[in-house]
Amino acid sequence: MPTEQLQAAIDRLESLDTAGLFESDFLLSWDKSEAELRAVLATAQLLKELRDRGISPRVFDSGLALAIFRDKSTRTRFSFLSAGNLLGLAVQDLDETKTQIAHGETVRETANMISFLTEVIGIRDDMYLGVGHTYMQEVSAAVREGHREGVLPRIPVVVNLQCDIDHPTQSLADLLHLSRVSGGLEALAGKTIAMSWAYSPSYGKPLSVPQGVIGLMSRFGMNVRLAHPEGYGLIPEIEQRAARQAAASGGSFVKSSSMAEAFEGADFVYPKSWAPYAVMQRRTELLRQGDQKGLEALEVEALATNRRHIEWECTEELMKSTRSALYLHCLPADISGVSCERGEVQASVFERFRLDTYREAGFKPYVIAAMMFLAKLRHPARVLRQILERAAPLQL
Repeated sequence: MPTEQLQAAIDRLESLDTAGLFESDFLLSWDKSEAELRAVLATAQLLKELRDRGISPRVFDSGLALAIFRDKSTRTRFSFLSAGNLLGLAVQDLDETKTQIAHGETVRETANMISFLTEVIGIRDDMYLGVGHTYMQEVSAAVREGHREGVLPRIPVVVNLQCDIDHPTQSLADLLHLSRVSGGLEALAGKTIAMSWAYSPSYGKPLSVPQGVIGLMSRFGMNVRLAHPEGYGLIPEIEQRAARQAAASGGSFVKSSSMAEAFEGADFVYPKSWAPYAVMQRRTELLRQGDQKGLEALEVEALATNRRHIEWECTEELMKSTRSALYLHCLPADISGVSCERGEVQASVFERFRLDTYREAGFKPYVIAAMMFLAKLRHPARVLRQILERAAPLQL
């Protein structure tokens, strides 16, 4: 990107209303305005361009980016750590087994004790319905009280690194990927994305990826198709939201019980396994009851139900029915004959798009860094201009 284009991109960011992002958590994508979402994407691209040019966008000389992962993660964990480091923050994982949480320390107390020099808290808590998003809200409320009462000098903002409802850093990275390959956000209007359930030999995968995708893509004029076998629906309120958003943006939202139907003529396909909403509800209730035998029985039942839909696989034949669609996945994919006997995607399809999925994942550190940047800097465009010009000390 020539320097004049970079300057123009900063000017466009400055024209967007980012005031609502300052000192604000990023928990659900649909709680943010379209201008705020565009600002995140624009800032992510600018940070990537600076990094690619060898220009450091560090704006902190102290402080922590603190990660709380209550589920396993590769891409999101290292994306968060990379994003914090990119902006100059020290990065640290919170290992709950090494804290006093096991001794009954409350969320309110822990949140304040870890936040004296913390700027951003990234949280992944995605396994149980009604738990993850609520936990993030509790942490946010605790540190905001700490700041209000003079315990914490600055407000540590909370970034959702995947909860039971949404996965905004993933869906925004997906959207940025689609925007880049299509020639901009405006070029996505009228294009079709198929968000389809696909078979997996595992159970209990969160609903937040498909919910994040339909909850975001429906805001940009896309034709969103949600496909799944009977009984594998998402949280009804989020499906309803996607339908409303699609109608308002000039796109569409349709549901199908056929993977082939969803793929027909699609521009983008996103075959991904998830657990049925009803199963996740039962799982949460059994967890609350401490019913280990019940959880084991539910897993056996859910895996048997999955096997009845083993034909839901992204194959070369299905890809031929698309409009030369781009394959998307949050990774890791269940690859037939590679990571499992039968899975979400045929090996030849995945291999053909493998590097594309790496590029898709490569936007996530910059999306997370953009969320941090916009939440911690009152005048983000001004600071980016100073970083580029190096003509004056940074004004945070």
